[in-house]
Amino acid sequence: MTPHIECDKSKIAPLVIMPGDPRRAKYIAEKFLDDAVLVNSVREEYAYTGYYKGVRVTVFSSGMGNASMGIYSHELFSFYDVKAILRVGSCGSYCSDINVHDVCILKEVFSNCNYAREYANITDKVISSDASFNDVIFKSASTLNINVKCVTGNNVDAFYSKINYDEMKQYDCKVVEMESFALFATAKVLNKSASALVTVSDSFVTGEKLSSSDREKDFDEMIILALESIIKL
Repeated sequence: MTPHIECDKSKIAPLVIMPGDPRRAKYIAEKFLDDAVLVNSVREEYAYTGYYKGVRVTVFSSGMGNASMGIYSHELFSFYDVKAILRVGSCGSYCSDINVHDVCILKEVFSNCNYAREYANITDKVISSDASFNDVIFKSASTLNINVKCVTGNNVDAFYSKINYDEMKQYDCKVVEMESFALFATAKVLNKSASALVTVSDSFVTGEKLSSSDREKDFDEMIILALESIIKL
């Protein structure tokens, strides 16, 4: 047990799917997992462990932002022997060729946040996901006939932040989100595997936005891709 996770080590699977929204974690567990059991509810961050196609998987909500993702990813990797975490979240699009409902793999994220420096004295502004994990996701996407785009993301601490489009062009950032920088930094330090799948929920080009209900229940294509991928590790 940790201050943020109430179950013992045996209740968490080594493979973790990590949405931000606790209600999305509940939705994934109830719709896609067999024999799912609630194993954590501290601070309403729900975790369920069950089986997908016979493979034991945990779905664990991270909450919003790098600080929350950093806590849960560190505790899962360090104290629960988790070997891989795949974030499944939402993002905003900066460009006209990435539209609402599109699914993206974050091959790397750029961020001005201080999480990595405070966590492990990492001064890099760009941190990559696990390339071998991404290869598995690409192969699964091809099998499932899902069009997935591999992009660089912009990671921010402030949801209502002002966009520096010159900086986004410099780092070739196509989408924006709030959790993957902390996940990738934590995995890098602890020598674990991590990647992120994000579905576009907002477009800064067209102004189109999904509702909170859509974000909770309308990401099935991404979720299926995530589950099909992680069970192959």
